[in-house]
Amino acid sequence: MSFAQSFAYKTLLKGVYDKDFPLVGLDDEILKKAAFLDAREKVEFDVSHIKGAKWIGYNTFSLEAVKTIPKDQKIVVYCSIGARSQEIGKKLKEAGYKDVYNLYGGIFHWVNEDKPVYKNGEKTEFVHAYSRSWGVWLKKGEKVY
Repeated sequence: MSFAQSFAYKTLLKGVYDKDFPLVGLDDEILKKAAFLDAREKVEFDVSHIKGAKWIGYNTFSLEAVKTIPKDQKIVVYCSIGARSQEIGKKLKEAGYKDVYNLYGGIFHWVNEDKPVYKNGEKTEFVHAYSRSWGVWLKKGEKVY
C-alpha cells in the first residue's frame, strides 16, 4: 500500500496508528463496498464530509448510532487524520463488527488527493481543519476552523 504525501505527514501518521488496526488506502476496492462513518464532531461533519458518510461523532459516540449497520458490513471510519477514527474502530470491533478499517490519512489526505467532499449533497471546497496546528496538514480545500 503506497500513499503520496510528505515524509513529515507519513511520520506523523506512523506515530498515530496502531500496527494491528487495519488501514485502507484511497484506491482500495473496499471503499466501493463500505459504509463510511465520520468520527469527527458534528460541527466538523456539517462543514463537509465524504459522500454518503454517516456521522457518528467521537466524544458523543454510542453504539446506538450504528445499530442499523449489519455486523458483517465493511466499514470505513475516518476523522481528520485517523486518530479518533481508529479509537471508534476499536469500539466497533469490540462490539462484534468484523470488517472495520481506518481511512489512511483521514479526510485531510482524502482532500489532499483531490477526492471530493460534500455538504447538503453538493460538492464543496470547505473542510473543517480541526485546529490551526492540525490544519497545516490540509494542503487543499478551503480551511474552516
